[in-house]
Amino acid sequence: MSSLNKKTLILAASDIEKIINEIGINEIMDQLIDNMTHEFKNYDPQKKIIPIRSGFNYKKPELGLIEWMPLHHYGEKVVVKMVGYHPSNPEKFGLPTIVSTISNYDTHTGHLNSLIDGVFLTALRTGAASAVVSQLLANPQSTVLGLIGCGAQSITQLHALSRIFDFEKVVYYDTDEPTCQSFVDRVSMLELEVEYKKMSIDEIVQEADIICTATSLNIGEGPLFHHLETKEHLHINAIGADFPGKTELPVGFLKKSFVCPDFPEQAMIEGECQQLLKDDIGADVFECIQNPTEYQYLQNQPTVFDSTGLSLEDLVVMDLFLKHAEEMGLGQMIEIENISLDAKNPYDFIKKGREINIEQAITLEEMNGQALHKNFVKRTLE
Repeated sequence: MSSLNKKTLILAASDIEKIINEIGINEIMDQLIDNMTHEFKNYDPQKKIIPIRSGFNYKKPELGLIEWMPLHHYGEKVVVKMVGYHPSNPEKFGLPTIVSTISNYDTHTGHLNSLIDGVFLTALRTGAASAVVSQLLANPQSTVLGLIGCGAQSITQLHALSRIFDFEKVVYYDTDEPTCQSFVDRVSMLELEVEYKKMSIDEIVQEADIICTATSLNIGEGPLFHHLETKEHLHINAIGADFPGKTELPVGFLKKSFVCPDFPEQAMIEGECQQLLKDDIGADVFECIQNPTEYQYLQNQPTVFDSTGLSLEDLVVMDLFLKHAEEMGLGQMIEIENISLDAKNPYDFIKKGREINIEQAITLEEMNGQALHKNFVKRTLE
């Protein structure tokens, strides 16, 4: 292994921010949507293997979970995102509900190639995924976007969808009043020429063309609404169901809708699909995106994107930021792994350390000897 391959690129939050400031948030989102669309269209399960994610969920010390989301890009790399979901984070700890990192391993050697912030990237790629699917399933003439839940995810959902649709109005609601009051200010940097209006959940469901649900409902607290009249073409990006027993949408609406999961097996455990039988679930995101003409008729019918998160999305957003980081010379290269010069001796560094200490001692002794000699000559001349 060369010395270059022994190092790991650490791309920190500050590096991500530099990329955004240099490239521009709109350009980054457009690139991400384009790249993700391309990956969905060309996804080959024999070349990119996506196991169902796994992890631990618990109720103490706080309700939450820590999961790992792996992907094997066959013959190239393994990508693993570690993600923590803890709904009490914002109020108790001043942290986002979702915190994560993305790691990238070389399948030739197992070496850790890069470690990247996943907090911002997760929010970004989740918004982009909704835009990709909505572009196919939602009515192209949609002008009213509804946001139920105004936390971090709502910002990137609005941003990504606004790159696809010409919204005239954004209606929103959150159970937390300060979050609701700050929403318009938080999205002002997007500079969208739309009307913002706070509404009740029932009003949003009845008025919107597209809805994004991204709430922190507790287990068993759903659904967000019950039997309501909606527009015939209502499309919902269901983001918030990410825990067994946690759902946002009523089963009645799901059963009358075309439900497109990102990962069916995963969605049936912790997405909206956990409320449905297998026969009630429509084609997954890959089938729909790869055969768009067969599913465009759904733009005039109720549809749901059951978004539980795909490690393929993490691969796409990671690759995009690594590309820009390389072009901009960003990130820190460090040697994390203890790789001995003698691959068969893990203690080799101890011997080398002793040799270095001996060499240093000899050098120091020589320097002292030279100094003594100079002082002797100086005193003799005097």
